[in-house]
Amino acid sequence: MKPVRVMIVDDSATVRQVMAGMLAQAPGIEVAAVASDPLFALEKMQRDWPDVLVLDVEMPRMDGITFLKKIMAMRPTPVVICSTLTQAGTATAMEALAAGAVGIVTKPSLGLRQFLLDSGEDIIGAIRAAALARVRRPPAALSSPPPQAEALHEAAAGAMLETTEKVVALGASTGGTQALEVVLKALPQVCPGIVVVQHMPEKFTAAFADRLNSVCAVEVREARQGDRVLPGRVLIAPGGRHMQLSRSGAQYQVSVSDGPPVNRHRPSVDVLLRSVARCAGSNALGVLMTGMGDDGARGLLAMREAGALTLAQDEASCVVYGMPKEAVKLGAADRSIPLAAIAAEIVRYGARRGR
Repeated sequence: MKPVRVMIVDDSATVRQVMAGMLAQAPGIEVAAVASDPLFALEKMQRDWPDVLVLDVEMPRMDGITFLKKIMAMRPTPVVICSTLTQAGTATAMEALAAGAVGIVTKPSLGLRQFLLDSGEDIIGAIRAAALARVRRPPAALSSPPPQAEALHEAAAGAMLETTEKVVALGASTGGTQALEVVLKALPQVCPGIVVVQHMPEKFTAAFADRLNSVCAVEVREARQGDRVLPGRVLIAPGGRHMQLSRSGAQYQVSVSDGPPVNRHRPSVDVLLRSVARCAGSNALGVLMTGMGDDGARGLLAMREAGALTLAQDEASCVVYGMPKEAVKLGAADRSIPLAAIAAEIVRYGARRGR
């Protein structure tokens, strides 16, 4: 296999030197170039385009977020943001993800050299994951309401009078921040209650939920212990903690807890989907979206075996066709559908009786 060719764009000579040395020793990775700012980087990229960019944010002549947006409009390329400004939950981190970054590594303000050496495996892992991503220009749904949104509102009118106990469970990883925004922005205020696991570090999920809440008709928030699953509400599992569904009589709620990582993740999609299978059974819809690995595949199978409707995002619309692919291989998904169809499927599911 050809090596993954990486360009490092950072105004810190220390970062360029230490990271280039570290990556040069990593099997299957080649340092294509380094640059001290985006304009120098672009000159080099036009001669020899890299497979992955490792990009700082605070740089001379042009900031990294502006450069990221330009690259995504010009020639979408996997980008890992590596910056002191992308601490968990910051607006800069959310803006980078919304603009198309597929990974974030937060640098400390002090002890930079030692941090890079200590975090080598994490940085290399982020680059390998980015190399597998099929990056596209940010969808139009990120900047304006989707054309079908009005029709969805009309289709859902009055639907929840008889379907308030339905639950929709969504799981996503790499590429999921953009994909979830596409889905949730297209939903009307009247829709089934939704629970979400998006693989994210601790503290990122609160800012992610706040951002979605500001642009969606549905209420979006980071889940708290005992939160009710209600029509028109989306609960996102907090980074660093598992989320499970529970039931009290006719009411659904979530529990948020610590515990060991499952499938190397906390929160884990499998943990959520298995709890939905136990507590909601055929009264649920499960959707496994873009992401690397297999987290959620067995949980989606448990949901299907419990009588739930189960869907997988199709390969063509995934940034990384990993989790949905594993679900399809297991026979866990009733159907595979494109990202653009997921919101309408949720609305239709909420409007009908039974499975």
